[in-house]
Order: sequence, then C-alpha cells, then structure tokens
Amino acid sequence: MFDKAQFEATIQELEAGTLALRGKLAEVGPATAAATGQWWVTPPMAEVLQWIGDKTVEIGTALLNWILDLLKGATAPIWMFLDAYRWMDIKGTANGVSTDLGTQNLVVDDTDWSGTGRDAYLAAAGAQVNAAGRVGSIASGTSLNLLACAGAGLAFYVALAAILAQLIAKVVAAIAAIGSGWFSWAGAALIVESVGVSSAAIWTAVGTLAAFLGAQATAMVTLHGDAVDPGSFPNGVWPKSNTHLYSDATVDDGDADWSLKGR
Repeated sequence: MFDKAQFEATIQELEAGTLALRGKLAEVGPATAAATGQWWVTPPMAEVLQWIGDKTVEIGTALLNWILDLLKGATAPIWMFLDAYRWMDIKGTANGVSTDLGTQNLVVDDTDWSGTGRDAYLAAAGAQVNAAGRVGSIASGTSLNLLACAGAGLAFYVALAAILAQLIAKVVAAIAAIGSGWFSWAGAALIVESVGVSSAAIWTAVGTLAAFLGAQATAMVTLHGDAVDPGSFPNGVWPKSNTHLYSDATVDDGDADWSLKGR
C-alpha cells in the first residue's frame, strides 16, 4: 500500500539522482578529450573512444530527460492518497446517516407515535437508509481504488530510483573505460549497450504501471455507474433530507389530519 514518508524519500532520492547523473554526463566530454589527446592514441583508437563518449552522452541524456518527464507526475500519488483519505470520511458520514435513520433510532417508544403518519414516515426514512448505505459503499470503493493507485505510483517511483542508480553506475563505468583504453569496437558496443539497457527497464516499469492503472480506471468507471444508477435510490434520486420527502400531502393519523409539509 502507500507510505507517504517512503514516497517522499523516494522522490528526494530521484531528484538527487538526476542531478548526479547530469554531473556524470558532463564529465564524459572532458574524459574523452583527455583520452584522445594522449600522444600514443592512434586515430582508430581515438575514433572508438570518441564514439563511446558521444553515445554515452546521447543515450544518458535521453534517459535523463525521460526520467525528468516521469517525475512531473510525482505529485499524483500524494493527491490520490489524500483523496482516498477524504473519501473514507464521506463513507463514515454516509454510514452514520444510514444508522441514524434506522427504525431503532427514529422511534424510541412505539407508544409515543402511531398511525398512518408514523408508518409513512418510517417507510420513507427506511428507503433513505438503503440509499445512504449505498453512498457509503461507493465512497469506500472509490477510496480503496485511489489508495491502490497511490501504492502503484509508489512502487513505480521506487523502481525508477533503482534504475537511475544503476544508470549512474553505468555512466561512471563508461568514463572509467574511456580512461583505461577500451579500444575495440566490440568492447565499445558492450559499454554503450550497458547504458542503453536502462531504457528497457524503464519501459517495463512504465508498462506495469500503465496496466495496473488501466484496471483501476475500469473499476472507477464501474463505481461511477453505481453512483448514477437510480436503482437503489428512492424515486431514482440521491438521498435527500427528510424535510423534502413530502410536499403538501395530508395523512390521516387516526385522530386528526396532519400536514407533513416541512416536518
């Protein structure tokens, strides 16, 4: 599930990591120039070293920009968590209304009030009990879905932080390789491929998150359908206060007529 403290720590780690990666990429150019400037480096050697440096910067910069784009949505899990919390408040309120409208709470002593008016009132209030209970159920489902989405966002950014740390290590390794004299094209390809593997890992994380959020979106659509379906609501509308249940109706309460308007 979602842990706000862990999420904030993960985002801070990602922000620090992007700065570190940017700094390491800035070191590639000078390292390449220093290596190719050695008197004993032949033109073919210099070509390999330059290729390693250029590709490392190219791929690393593209991945850095991608990660920065993904960080633009970093506040979403926080808002999902907060909204999930508020929807639970709505659930509690709705269920409280449902309980308060129960017959056992509306009528303390049956001898205090009897007749057609009492029966009509309890019947109308009873329908509102079911409606308020349904509102509570919808609120609960919405809250749980939002909380699940927030948790998925946390898992995604934790994975992204791990990928970023690995990417920084690979760029550092590429800088070291340039300085140590990896002059074969095969060795150069392995270095660049190692840096590029991070893109596949990011795609996997993004795909996993997208699939989960797609399923949650389907669940939210179902909840919306429940909310707009009038089947369980009295007269096809959402619950409303008792003062609006009746108009100018008059009910025979046995001894005398009793106007229910505003009661």
